[in-house]
Amino acid sequence: MSTIAIGFRDRLKQNRGERILVSPTLAEISHNPDTLSITPPYSQVNASWIEREQLPAVQDVFQNQVDMSLHTGNKPITTNGMLRMAAFNDWVFTLKDYDNVICGGHSLYFRSFFRAFLPQSVEAPCKAKKMVNGGCVALTLMRAKDATGEWVYMIDEKSVKVIYGGF
Repeated sequence: MSTIAIGFRDRLKQNRGERILVSPTLAEISHNPDTLSITPPYSQVNASWIEREQLPAVQDVFQNQVDMSLHTGNKPITTNGMLRMAAFNDWVFTLKDYDNVICGGHSLYFRSFFRAFLPQSVEAPCKAKKMVNGGCVALTLMRAKDATGEWVYMIDEKSVKVIYGGF
């Protein structure tokens, strides 16, 4: 959350109506203690003491531009990364008023996302390596119905572009 708030602080300052939506579908793919949520469901996030001291604008973003309406707390044990990635994909395609979605999360999640949704035949750095801290990558997510009528998702391999940092 802090990385997104800090990385987009100029944009958020200029666009006070924009919000960071916290979604459990982007929760890290791990059960390590540092990937568990300590923020109670639907509760606002508070800046750490370091952030409050060094970057006081972060607390303002957390209080006024973070939407916790989807935050259900920690990951339930009945879910896994693939289920959350599929739920994220489903959600993205419900956004009729938006052409682009900016999302943030942990590098293991995004490497898993590339592995799951780029064609199996594609060999690419994003499938082998995690993004660097603060890295940014653009992609086009597509969907189509399979023979059974179920939605399937795929990343257009030609659309993957490193914006910052890389793998």
